[in-house]
Amino acid sequence: MQIYAVGGAIRDELMGWPVTDRDYVVVGATPEILLAQGFTPVGKDFPVFLHPETHEEYALARTEKKDGRGYHGFRFYAAPEVSLEEDLARRDLTINAMARDKDGVLIDPFNGRADLKAKVLRHVGAAFVEDPVRLLRLARFAARFGDFSPAPETMELMRRMAANGEIDHLTPERVWQEISRGLMEAAPQRMLLILRECGALARLMPEVDVLFQTPERADFHPEGNTGAHTLLALAAAARMRLSLPARFAALTHDLGKAQTPAELLPRHHGHEKRGDAPLAALCERLKVPVACRELARLAIRQHGKIHRAGKTITPKKMARLMEACDLKRRPGRFAELLQVCEADARGRAGQEDAPWPPREFWQRAAAAFCGVEGGVIAASLADKTRIPECLHAARVAAIRAALAAMPADS
Repeated sequence: MQIYAVGGAIRDELMGWPVTDRDYVVVGATPEILLAQGFTPVGKDFPVFLHPETHEEYALARTEKKDGRGYHGFRFYAAPEVSLEEDLARRDLTINAMARDKDGVLIDPFNGRADLKAKVLRHVGAAFVEDPVRLLRLARFAARFGDFSPAPETMELMRRMAANGEIDHLTPERVWQEISRGLMEAAPQRMLLILRECGALARLMPEVDVLFQTPERADFHPEGNTGAHTLLALAAAARMRLSLPARFAALTHDLGKAQTPAELLPRHHGHEKRGDAPLAALCERLKVPVACRELARLAIRQHGKIHRAGKTITPKKMARLMEACDLKRRPGRFAELLQVCEADARGRAGQEDAPWPPREFWQRAAAAFCGVEGGVIAASLADKTRIPECLHAARVAAIRAALAAMPADS
C-alpha cells in the first residue's frame, strides 16, 4: 500500500500559497485494509475514508467512466490494481493532477508544474468534456488565479461543452455552489469573462450575459456596454472584500438596463423597476439564497437614488428610501447596500480609487433616522393612526438637521 498527497495542496505548495487542507490517494489497498487500520468511511459514490487521528481524507485510487448526463453520470472503479497515474488522469486540470510520495518526491505525469509556471489552465485529457462541473471549476480557478488563462485547446473543449447542452444537466445547487465560490475569489470578474468567452454564461445566466449587448455611457467603461461596467463593479467589490450577498448585488445591480427601451439608452431612465423580473428569474433558476436575493433587489431598486445624495435627493426621499430598506431593523443590510453602491461608483473607467461622497451623507442620515424613538412618538399621540405619519415626519426633520450640520466641503 502506498499513500500520496495529491491535488490542490501540491498546487498551492508549489505556488508558495498556504496549504490548509490536504487530500491523499491510497494505491494498492482495499476498504477492508483501511477499516482495519481505524479509518472511518465517508461518501457513497466512491471509497473515501477519514484518518483516525488527523481526520484528513484518504481516497482509494480509482478510475471513472461516463455513463449518463451531468455531474452524476459516472461509474467509479476502485481496486488495488488502479495506479496513481490512472487516478491522476481522471482529474480536471494539469495543475491539480500532481502528487508527492512519502519522501516528498513530486510526481507530475501531465506537466502541471510547467503549466503553473506558464500560468495556464489546461485540461488533463479528453474526458474533461464529460463532466460539466469542470467548466465551472476552471472559470472559478481563473477567478482565484487572476493572471492564469485557459489553454486554447481547453477553451475549445469548453465551447463544445456549452454548445452541446451538457451544462444544462447540472443541478441549480451545484451551479450556484461554483458560481458563489467564484464570486468570493480575488478576481471574480475573470470567472464571468471565461464563462462568457466559452458561451456558458448565456446558458447559465442569460440575464447577465445580455448586459454585454446593452449600451452604456462611455464614462462608465470605454467598451460602451453595461456588462463591462458590471465587471468593473464586481472587481471593486472584491477589492473591498465585500460579502457574498454584496458581490452578487454588484453583479446584478444593472439587470434592468437590458429591459430598458433602446431609444432611452444609455441614459439611466427607470431601469431600476425593470430589474425585478430578470433578477427573480436568475435567482429562481440558480436557487440563490434569500440574503443574496434581498440585497440584490434593494441594490437594483435603490442604487440610483443613493448615488444622488448631496445632489438632488431630498431628506424626505432619503427617509422613504431608508424605510423601504427596513433600516431600523436591519442596519447591517443597509450598510452592505451602501458598500454595493460604492463598488458601483468605483466600477467606472478611472474611478477605481476615487472617493465616494454619498457615503458620508447616508451614514449621517442613517444615524439620524435611527435616532428617532418611535416609542416616544407613539406614547405622545392620542390618535394612534397618526403614528406612521408623525414618525416619518420626525425622521425627515432629523435627517434635514443632520445634513445641515455637515461641513460645507462634504
